[in-house]
Amino acid sequence: MSEFVIGASAGLKPVMERVLQVAPTDAPVLVLGETGSGKEVIARAIHARSRRAHGPVVRVNCGAIPSELIDSELFGHERGAFTGAVGTRKGWFERADGGTLFLDEVGELPRAAQVRLLRVLQESTIERVGGHETIRMDVRIVAATHRHLENMVAEGTFREDLWYRLSVFPIRLPALRDRMEDLPALAAHFAEHAGKRLGGPGLTPTPADIELLRGYTWPGNVRELAAVIERGAILGNGKRLELAAALGGPTVKPPSRPPIRDADEIVTLDEATAAHIRRALAARGGRIEGPYGAARLLGINPHTLRARMRKLGIEWSRFRDPSAPEPSMQPNR
Repeated sequence: MSEFVIGASAGLKPVMERVLQVAPTDAPVLVLGETGSGKEVIARAIHARSRRAHGPVVRVNCGAIPSELIDSELFGHERGAFTGAVGTRKGWFERADGGTLFLDEVGELPRAAQVRLLRVLQESTIERVGGHETIRMDVRIVAATHRHLENMVAEGTFREDLWYRLSVFPIRLPALRDRMEDLPALAAHFAEHAGKRLGGPGLTPTPADIELLRGYTWPGNVRELAAVIERGAILGNGKRLELAAALGGPTVKPPSRPPIRDADEIVTLDEATAAHIRRALAARGGRIEGPYGAARLLGINPHTLRARMRKLGIEWSRFRDPSAPEPSMQPNR
């Protein structure tokens, strides 16, 4: 089994050297990097190069699990363990037995869940919710986060002992703006797949397209690049890439603005995020999933978008076209 990584011999060469060092071992790995920088790709590359390559690789987004369901999702539950538990369910640890469990956004776990996760990592055993049987696990942990866990440890929001357990072998991913030599290959990869998804042949970026892409700073990293190229392919009706339009206009350089000198002009990060999500929902008529959904526009997973909307108190129904309901956002679903 081989997990191809674009940039393995260029911008990601130091990263891949560390992947090759740690993959044959069973040591926990902590992948660090900005949102959208490709942490899951590196987790899968570690798995593919390990002795567990023929076992499962299971990803769980820790930030998208409601706090009251974390134990059930991670460790499973027995029938009748709680209201709605109509059958026995294996958790993510059991599903990853013999393989790799990728704990994405591990910094989002609440403190109580961190305690239980630490115990599982120390003892390699779990108990399902509502069960009494101790189940032994053979799972390799790869965790990832865009958060600064060292600062969270200092602030008391992340357990120091769990931090030490997860960060046996840290791997830091560079942002896309720091590995621009990989941009042409990434753009070509995404363009080929975007064209085929739209029912035509694979598309190829022109030299002018590449220069246009080089002029942008990519705050959303590789995920944003993929979203922009997908959008450009859609705007070009699957026959060409309209990247200038996909980036928002003929130029990618933002207009010059005077520096903000009044702190009152600065909103909180949650307020800015909420405003950005509302604009995306309005632009997509409230649609969340699919090629024309807000999640694709924002370059994030639809489950992650829903979780952030719940956290920020964004009412989905305000933006939705009644003629195209989105069942998964209805109450009690």
